[in-house]
Amino acid sequence: MSVSSLPKLELHLHLEGGAPPAFIRGVAREKNMDLSGLFNEFGAYRYSDFWSFLRVYEAATTTLKTPEDYHRLTLAVLEESAASGVIYSETFLSPDFCGGRDVGAWREYLHAIEEAAAIGERQMGITLRGIVTCIRHFGPEKARETALCAAETAGSFITGFGIAGDEKIGALKDYLWSFEAAREAGLRITAHAGEWGGPEEVRAAMNDLGAERIGHGVRAIEDLALVDEIAERGVVLEVCPGSNVALGLYPDFRRHPIGQLFDRGVKVTVSTDDPPFFHTTMAREYELLNRAFDWDEGVFDKIARTALDAAFCDADTKAKIAKKLEQGHA
Repeated sequence: MSVSSLPKLELHLHLEGGAPPAFIRGVAREKNMDLSGLFNEFGAYRYSDFWSFLRVYEAATTTLKTPEDYHRLTLAVLEESAASGVIYSETFLSPDFCGGRDVGAWREYLHAIEEAAAIGERQMGITLRGIVTCIRHFGPEKARETALCAAETAGSFITGFGIAGDEKIGALKDYLWSFEAAREAGLRITAHAGEWGGPEEVRAAMNDLGAERIGHGVRAIEDLALVDEIAERGVVLEVCPGSNVALGLYPDFRRHPIGQLFDRGVKVTVSTDDPPFFHTTMAREYELLNRAFDWDEGVFDKIARTALDAAFCDADTKAKIAKKLEQGHA
């Protein structure tokens, strides 16, 4: 069996970042919006580094103005994921983009996303859950509004809270109020850290915010004592190798630290982050990791089970996904 055909779980996927370029161009045409400059001559997203990527991401997101737009987006993203063998996915959702952090408007967007998720599960066999995510470079005050949206809609679909955006802005401890509000509402905690910020950002996510999962976290490799602490505490890393290589953090898969982290006992998972931006899919991630580290089906099964254990869904959903995993490895 090819590793690319194995059943997969993805814990780190931005919903808007999963939008195929053709989908965004189509929505823009419908609304007579000018997106010149966002795409290259091949029709792919155009950016030069992480910060220009953020600008292009947010510009593309301006085309998505209604709950119906997000319904269609969710179906498009789920279709891509399911084609890559993903059976369970957790996606980052930002009320900043869905209703301007107004709880009433956010509920309307969320309802449309949940309806699409139900269709995806029924027709494509993929289960989706949402993690509300505040945007670090929008600042702590806006993050509080986002956290209130999260707390008001916590439940079977919205199961987590996190932070994304520019790690160079502010300190994670500035967002503690938002994370405490989310935690009190029963939401599980993850945080982007250790991608463009160094090991100290990973420590801050763990110690200042109490994150049980870290988005990326790969720069922990620069501090082996921290790596050992991550392993001992059982903190899970949501690693996105293709994203890190595409943005120039590492030159190629062979020199990506996921192999070292795995060998040192860290609980690593594999995700795509913003797949069309980085010209990747979950199937491609598996193929390239197989080539780079000679990982076999047993390693990928362990990674999938790590993701299942770390997933923010309820026990009944985990049991259902576990059965699918068993069937996929039979």
